[in-house]
Amino acid sequence: MRTEFGYNANYLTKDGQPWFPVMGEIHYSRVPKEDWKESLYKMKAGGVVIASSYVIWIHHEEIEGEYDFSGNKDLRSFVEACRECGLYFFIRIGPWIHGEVRNGGFPDWLLNKGYKLRYDDPGYLQEVKKYYSRIYDEVKGLFHKDGGPIIGVQIENELGHCGGAYGEAGEQHMKTLYKIAREIGFDVPYYTATGWGGAATGGLLPVMGGYPDAPWDPRLTELEPSGNYVFTHERNDHNIGSDYGIGEGVTFDFNKFPYLTAELGGGLQVTAHRRPVAKAADIGAMSLVKLGSGVNLIGYYMYHGGTNPKGKLTTLQESKATGYPNDVPEVSYDFRAPIREYGQISETFKEIKLLSMFLQDFGTELCNMPAYIPKENPLDPSDLTDMRYSVRHDGNKGYIFFNNYVRRHNMANHNSVNLKVGLPNEIIHFPEFDIKDRDYYFFPFNMKIGDGILKTALASPLYILENDTNTYVFYTDKDPKYDIQGDIGENKIITLSREDGKNAYKVKLQKEHLIISTSVVLETDKGLQVIGREIPSIKVYPEFDKTPKGWEKVGNEGDFAIYEMNSDVASCLVTIDLKNETEEKKVYDITINLSSADIRDCFLQINYEGDKGRIYLNDEIIADNFYTGKPWEVSLRRFNYPGKLKLEIYPLKENAEVFLEHLPTMNDGVACRVNEIVAVEEYSALIEF
Repeated sequence: MRTEFGYNANYLTKDGQPWFPVMGEIHYSRVPKEDWKESLYKMKAGGVVIASSYVIWIHHEEIEGEYDFSGNKDLRSFVEACRECGLYFFIRIGPWIHGEVRNGGFPDWLLNKGYKLRYDDPGYLQEVKKYYSRIYDEVKGLFHKDGGPIIGVQIENELGHCGGAYGEAGEQHMKTLYKIAREIGFDVPYYTATGWGGAATGGLLPVMGGYPDAPWDPRLTELEPSGNYVFTHERNDHNIGSDYGIGEGVTFDFNKFPYLTAELGGGLQVTAHRRPVAKAADIGAMSLVKLGSGVNLIGYYMYHGGTNPKGKLTTLQESKATGYPNDVPEVSYDFRAPIREYGQISETFKEIKLLSMFLQDFGTELCNMPAYIPKENPLDPSDLTDMRYSVRHDGNKGYIFFNNYVRRHNMANHNSVNLKVGLPNEIIHFPEFDIKDRDYYFFPFNMKIGDGILKTALASPLYILENDTNTYVFYTDKDPKYDIQGDIGENKIITLSREDGKNAYKVKLQKEHLIISTSVVLETDKGLQVIGREIPSIKVYPEFDKTPKGWEKVGNEGDFAIYEMNSDVASCLVTIDLKNETEEKKVYDITINLSSADIRDCFLQINYEGDKGRIYLNDEIIADNFYTGKPWEVSLRRFNYPGKLKLEIYPLKENAEVFLEHLPTMNDGVACRVNEIVAVEEYSALIEF
């Protein structure tokens, strides 16, 4: 029987029940086809339920009439991969998408037609109809109604906020595009439109966004504290697309649509003039605040970084040379996303997984819990003193959210806090605790466990292991102070440290297990797979019935059994030689000698100081980077483990018009050097019995 999807004014529904999914953006045309399934399994391991992707026009029809849906651009195969990996799919068909792409995704030939683009210009609409029709041909039969994974279509992007028709003309244009898509055959439960900054939505389901910083902002200074760290019923992020103009409002009625996001910044793609580095806590605290503000769909942009394809006529990145406000790297679209350009698992992935996995087990109840934001909660983002908190409850049970974290700013400490939650029939009193600068967390109250009630706890729920008896998994770095009333029966509570919580995965074998590992643990069509930068080691609860093949049980730690993989350690020797030095750049030869040990990948970590770096293989550029002060990582597997590479480092002058959080060391007013290149191996292992 086919699943039924819908929505009401408060939340999405699945088979008539509240549904709180997590969505993650991955651009198939920026990821190698051979890595798609592994990437999707990684997203799923992070708690993603819906994969989303732009269909980037210039990637598919750079030359008019010459469509390319082959290789990494094979849209149909990607959608089929989503189905095979057990993910739903939102297809974002534009036609304008932005996405840090040349012309916002429009092919050059379209710009040369003389049409009024992103308006109801008949000539433009005819071209859009041809393009939409071609997309439809690729995905026909893969819609949810056909048994496929496609449940949503996004029309256009930021129309009227970042260019194009606005006001009544914008609303009409959205309706026209929607009508064209429907007539062609796009038939899905959800049709969405970006709703921030006053963008036109045409009556479609609005999705919102929020980023921890703004690399597109034209200023070269520290930005004011972001409103995305304040609990508020305001859904608009005024700084998205602020290179085009400040978005002052929205064009739809909040009361008619659920609070959904499609562009919470999973990271930040740096620009030539502004290079903020998004940390895991920046994303984690922002996500928690959105949850505490009543959001009922978390969608990350990007969730998986990528690499721009090579153009046939031009490079395909956004640039000032094409009339856009920013210059971004030609090749890399790493975005410092939770899953990075070459599939690396970042600390951000682990951080936001704490919320994503909570939502899988507790999200249905949370949908029915509106946000109650106390009057004393500060609404001014620059107020770094008053305590920020919010409550979501259904009149009986719920959660209290705290945020004392603002990116790049210090917050006042709050000691010996005694908080209470007023419900219709009782007042919940939490035990006294301290809230320190950079703290952010959420605690449950009146949570039902068996026949008992967890009145309060200073710990956050993560998973429920559903076996013969249920195990409730919480995490905290505090004394959890569980206040249990009544009989929870044979149900059990396990408390992890926050770090172990970030490294925890729930997997299903003959029964459900909790696996803790610094490596990522994937449930794939080949079985359980462990991928990480150390020889794989796992802690398992409950203990496996027998030891996996190639593994050894080495002991116990509390409720957990510890297993280690028997594997050889690889070695990689990297040498660098300065071959040429001019005022324009320094050129190095990199020589790589990798042992034959069985590894999944080997990454070069390039620690350099300068403006930017570029890597060439056989005189063809394969990777580039704008300096941020953080190591630049490049996969060797992606390029079939080359023995030699050429590296170019370009100078950064101390008077350069660029904002950096981490300044390099200047010699005679210039930074241009490689400090170190190291190789880091990555291992992969199956858990088989």
